[in-house]
Amino acid sequence: MSYSPILPNALPTLRPTPADGARKPIRQAILQNPQIAAAPVAEPARLRLLVVEIDPAMRSACQEIATTLGYQVETTGDSTQARKLLEARSADIALVNLPTTGGAALDWIAETHLLHPEIALIGMTSSGSVHLAVEAMRRGASDYLTKPFTVDELSAVLARAAESVTVDRESRRLRDQLRSSQGLGAIIGRSAEMEKLYRILSKVAQSTHPVLILGESGTGKELVARTIHAYGPSAAKPFLPVDCGSLVPTLIESELFGYVKGAFTGANRSKDGLFVSAEGGTVFLDEVGELTLDLQAKLLRALQEKEVRPVGATHRVPIRARIIAATNRDLAAMVERGTFRKDLFYRLNVVNLRMPTLRDRREDIPLLAAHFLERMAKSHGQRYTLNDEALRTMMQHDWPGNIRELEHAIERACALSSGPVLQLGDLPTQLQQQGIEAHRTPQPGVATDQAATNDVKPLADMERDAILNAIRTLGGDKLLAARLLGIGKTTLYRKLKEYGIGDPLQE
Repeated sequence: MSYSPILPNALPTLRPTPADGARKPIRQAILQNPQIAAAPVAEPARLRLLVVEIDPAMRSACQEIATTLGYQVETTGDSTQARKLLEARSADIALVNLPTTGGAALDWIAETHLLHPEIALIGMTSSGSVHLAVEAMRRGASDYLTKPFTVDELSAVLARAAESVTVDRESRRLRDQLRSSQGLGAIIGRSAEMEKLYRILSKVAQSTHPVLILGESGTGKELVARTIHAYGPSAAKPFLPVDCGSLVPTLIESELFGYVKGAFTGANRSKDGLFVSAEGGTVFLDEVGELTLDLQAKLLRALQEKEVRPVGATHRVPIRARIIAATNRDLAAMVERGTFRKDLFYRLNVVNLRMPTLRDRREDIPLLAAHFLERMAKSHGQRYTLNDEALRTMMQHDWPGNIRELEHAIERACALSSGPVLQLGDLPTQLQQQGIEAHRTPQPGVATDQAATNDVKPLADMERDAILNAIRTLGGDKLLAARLLGIGKTTLYRKLKEYGIGDPLQE
């Protein structure tokens, strides 16, 4: 039995030849095709196919054929709807129509390949638009079909795509998990800025002087305070943090200094404040710049006299706590404006630490990302890693929210990812757009076959460049570079020898 080609602008019903008699339904004809009937179906979960085709007859035919082959199929004629479906991770393979104009469809393929590189993209072109197919493959498509095409041709293209997706999926499972190198204690980073911080911390931790930590939100000020406490002589004593910006003044006073029974409504018993409860440990005053002038005066007296008066009491209680304060505000400017006491500023500012922003220590981003991925693996029971495009975009982002923003971006990516490799499309929208803009180049017209050929770079050169870039980005750390590249250490050294790379930092 033979079948006529699928027509692009007519109902693509498969027609038996005259010798076969009357016309048979599409599904019956498909099932009688030996090649399709024997086609393997991905297990345990069927692969998902998205058909993006404006012509409803063509959509219907592709859907019925693919469904019979064992795919889970969704169809749409709208590119915007297709984007939403892909964001919901509804496809492993996408079959995309390329109209003769090609512009918008080609942009869609390029964008989809950038955001979801794990999806196999197949372009469908008319017989006179082969150059569009070439350009589509240059933009990220893995294969193409020329209309009109037969059922066997569609089946073969889908089978190739399914094999590619399955192999890639298994390869991702075998990639090494990103692992981080610790800096000092629980602080992550090996940049020059962090090395300077470590040198100061090692000295500050051994003293009992007050410390003022300055820096933008999300830079890790509390983590530094905990590290100072952990490496100091009072590490076995309590570390008690209090957020000065989250409590009303009366609550902060009772929290810091304590209160006696009957001091206010609900005070059924006396309670020691944090300064007394620390018992020689550390009290961490987060966002100290939020304290009112009245509380600033009481805090100053407590630091000077080394004693506090609980709320409602007439007696004073001695304290032995070390004070570490932190703020994201400019205290010097607040002193000039009269909103922060000058004498308290000098009392807290015995030792001053300024936390570097994440944009000033971009080389630490891979280490921090690996640390958060490792933590997500422990909590989710699933090991994750970042693909090259996602990591490159993260390295270029300014991170106004600093480490906290990076942590939330990783958590979001792990929550939305459909596999162990996190893609650019899993990151927050702002990073996705930044990644797309970085790769968007002017396209005055459709490229010719020769232009597409000129853009092709040998695989060996691409591999060599990837190895060099990874080692340079990580400051020469070959072990971490191997993990980021998803290869073993032995393989990396073999590649370095194979490509004649002596010192990667000097290449």
